[in-house]
Amino acid sequence: MESKNHHIVSALVENKSGVLARIAGLFARRGFNIYSLAVAPTNDPNLSRVTIVVDVEASLLSQVVNQLDKLINVVEIQELKPTDAVERELLLATVECSLSKRTEVIQIVTALGGEIVDVNLSGLTIEMSSSPDKLDALEELLSSYGIIKLQRTGRVALPRLTKESDTYTNQLKLA
Repeated sequence: MESKNHHIVSALVENKSGVLARIAGLFARRGFNIYSLAVAPTNDPNLSRVTIVVDVEASLLSQVVNQLDKLINVVEIQELKPTDAVERELLLATVECSLSKRTEVIQIVTALGGEIVDVNLSGLTIEMSSSPDKLDALEELLSSYGIIKLQRTGRVALPRLTKESDTYTNQLKLA
C-alpha cells in the first residue's frame, strides 16, 4: 500500500556498469528504504532511466537528490510528484482458481483491465499493467481466491506533458 512518504525520483544516467550500485548505495548509506526500483535503457542506447520510489521525508530526500546530481554518470535527475507524473507498473499473479470460480475471476481481471496469460485446471496467471493503486486493488481482490505467486516490476514514471506540449501534440494529430 502507498505511504504518504513515498517519493518518486527519476534519473537519466549513462548506461555504464556500476552506476546503479552507486545510486542505490547513496540511499543505503542513509538507511532509506527503496520501495521500488526500475531501470532500463531509453531510446538512446547510451542512456538508461532509473526510477526509484523511496519511503522518506521530503527534506531528507532533497539532500540525496542533490548528491545524486553530483555523480559523474547522472545526466539528469528530478523528483516527480504523483500528480505531475504518469506512473505504471506490471503485475503478474498466479491465482488458485477452480473451474467453478474461473468465470468470476476472469470478470474481475477483465473489468480492471488485466489479461489472463496462462491457464491450467487449477489456476490462472494474470497480467496487468496499470497505476500502482489499481494494481493494489486487483491484488486485494485476488487475495480472497488464493494468490500462489505474485511479482510486480516496480514503478516506472515520466513527467506529465505540459499544456504547451499538449497543444503541440494536438497539432501533430491534426496534420
